[in-house]
Formats: sequence, C-alpha cells, structure tokens
Amino acid sequence: MLKENRIQFSEFVAPEGDKVLSEMYTDEQLFEREMDAIFNNTWVWVGHESEIANKGDYKTARVGKHSVIVSRDRKMNIHVLVNRCRHRGATLCEKNKGNARSFVCPYHGWGYGQDGTLRAIPNPDPYEGVINKEDFPLISLRTESYQGMIFATFKEDIEPLEDFLGGAKKWMDLFMKQGGGYPIKTLGSHRFRFPGNWKIQLENTTDAYHFPVIHKSFISSLDGNTAEIFDFLDGDGYVEDLGNGHSVMVMIPDLVDLEEDLDKPIPERFQALADELKKEGRSDEEIKKLVRAAGGSGFNLNLFPNVACSMAFFRVLAPISTNETEIHHVAIGGDGAPAAFNQVRMRLHEHFQGPMGFGTPDDSEAWERVQSGAKNGNDEWILVNRGQVMAEENELGNSYSSVCSEVGMKAAYRQWQKMMRAAEIGE
Repeated sequence: MLKENRIQFSEFVAPEGDKVLSEMYTDEQLFEREMDAIFNNTWVWVGHESEIANKGDYKTARVGKHSVIVSRDRKMNIHVLVNRCRHRGATLCEKNKGNARSFVCPYHGWGYGQDGTLRAIPNPDPYEGVINKEDFPLISLRTESYQGMIFATFKEDIEPLEDFLGGAKKWMDLFMKQGGGYPIKTLGSHRFRFPGNWKIQLENTTDAYHFPVIHKSFISSLDGNTAEIFDFLDGDGYVEDLGNGHSVMVMIPDLVDLEEDLDKPIPERFQALADELKKEGRSDEEIKKLVRAAGGSGFNLNLFPNVACSMAFFRVLAPISTNETEIHHVAIGGDGAPAAFNQVRMRLHEHFQGPMGFGTPDDSEAWERVQSGAKNGNDEWILVNRGQVMAEENELGNSYSSVCSEVGMKAAYRQWQKMMRAAEIGE
C-alpha cells in the first residue's frame, strides 16, 4: 500500500515520463483512484454498432467498475445505461448479449425500456404520491460514435468524442478498410481474465519489442514468406504519439492503406481464397480488394484508456481489480462480404488471438509474470524509455521513433499522469 503522505499518485510516473514505479500495478488505493479519475472522466469504448445491429439488441460492457447495457431502441438510437435497477440496485442483465423488448429487474419486476425509461412497476398503488416513474429512469451515460465504434462517458461536460480522438481518427478510418469494400462487422468474441493490472495490457499492444521473443511459436507456424512479413523490428515501421494517450505502432508500412497497391501479386497464403472468390463469379477488382484486406492492417492503434484496433481485431481491456483484468478479443470481418472472406478472417483470428491460438497464451503468461515481479519490489522503477533518444517530431508535431520504441507507452502514461494530477488538484 502507498505509504501515508509519501508522494502523490501522479508521481508514480517519472517527470520525464520514461519510467513508472512498480506500485503502478499493485497499489489498491491507486486502482480505486484510477477508476474515478480516469474511467469516470473520459470516453471509454463500449462496443461496435454491428454488435447491436437490430432493434432491441443489447450487449453488456464495463466502464471502469460499472457494468453497463449498450442497447438499440425501437427508433434505432443507441443508449448506454448503468446495469442497475433504480429500486434496490439489482443487476438487470447478466448475459453478454441478446435481444429484448425491455429490461426487467429479477428482484421486484421493475421494467425499463430500451432507452432506460421506467415503464412498469408491479402493484403500483402503494407508490401513489410517493414516486413518479419519470423520475427514475436507468442512469444514462453520454454516448457518441465514430466509425461505428461506440464510446460512453459519465462526464457530461467532456469534449466531443471526435476532439478526444484527434489524430487517431485518421488511423481509425484506415483500420475500417478491412472489410474489403464492405462495412466492418464483428464476427464473434471471446473473453478471458489474467491475474494482472490493466496497464500491463495497455502497454502490450504498442510493444513490438517483445514480438520475436515471446511469439517464436507463432512465427514458426507460418510459411516462409509470411514469417518474413512479421520480421519487422529492423524495418521502416515506427511508433507515433497521437495525443490524449493514443498511439499507433506501424509494423508493416505496406499494409497501412489496404486500398493501395491492389495490383500487387496475391500472397501464397491467400491464393485459395482468391480461387474460391473467382469460382463465385467475383470481379477481379473485388477479389483484389478482399484478398488485400484479408490479413488485416499493418498497424496497431491504441485508444486510451481501454481499446486497441490491433492489426485484424479489437482488443478491449476491462479492469476488474488491482490484480485482475478481463480481456475481450473481438474478431471482425465484412458485413455482406463473401462467406469465404469472413471464414479466412476467423481462421486467422483463431490462429493468433483465439483461446487455442499461438499468441494469446504467450502474452497472458508474460503479463502474469510482470504482475508477479512487480510485487517483489514496490519501490523499483519500470522502464518505458526504449527509443527515447531517437525520437523525432513529424510535421504534425507528434513524437515518433522506431517500431520497437516505447513511445506509445510513454504517450499513455503522460495522459494517465495528466488525469491523475487533475484529480489531485481538484481534491
């Protein structure tokens, strides 16, 4: 635990932003402060519009420690509602997703519309003159979307979502080209938990340095040409600070814009897909777009504080406690795209991100070891300074460095420090 009056929480990050105290992962008081100072005071990703495509569709998500319901009402409007009955506080939805005309409390039967309005109270007579239904809707969060990605916040006076995303919008636009000419839709997801702090995973998606070390088994499972693509540490990639804690890690520059270079030869691993699409009578232009998009983008985009657009999927983190984090891996494909294309996307997802894939078990083991090691020395510093002296500024004024630098981690921790310090000043 934090020693009384030792230092402020914001000082867990060094002034230069190049190192953080091990207590960042282990201090329980810090975790509670983060949930309020950060997750209750910024835009948090809660889903993709394709997950609630129809009237009455809903999913559950988390905004910090709060369970929320992301719902689509009869007018196709999107709502994000605290998953808690206004009567006695019981949880309304326990399922991850579904379709419902209303949300009914399992304790006393209070019923709410998809927009959160209180519509029904069983045996209402004893409430006559005591309460008005209009005064007790479900607590609603401010909600905005960009490129189909839904964000919510408890903070009513926050800046518009597009301002918060800033320089990340360009990369979100590029990432959504993975449908091969079709709109993006989610194909499915799986959830798992690891015994470690949420910030360990926040760092991971902008960390290329670990890839050839921990993911040897994945690389060995690939054909020679594909393995060469993933040998990117000495390439022309880079990591860029996009502001507000966001960053992008470009690993394969040739795959940044999936609508460029469509005349390049079809990679061997996608030849079977191209042949299948040709048998279906698809045009050469459509085949080129689909094949080009099949393997995903050549970059990871980190959006502070809880979601990454990672090459070919969404990775969402949900803090559970100081020592536990839930991860959602969401596969994505094309809405209306050929079945063969979406099947390839799913197989690639399963190969690396899936529960039996090569990547996720290795990453989870590393995250657990970081958490375990952090407990061995609370006063020890953890370094996030790789590539710092090589960092430059681009024409936008953004800091960037080599692909295996830790510029992205530093960007996230600067935003973390800014928000924690604002909370301290406001005390």
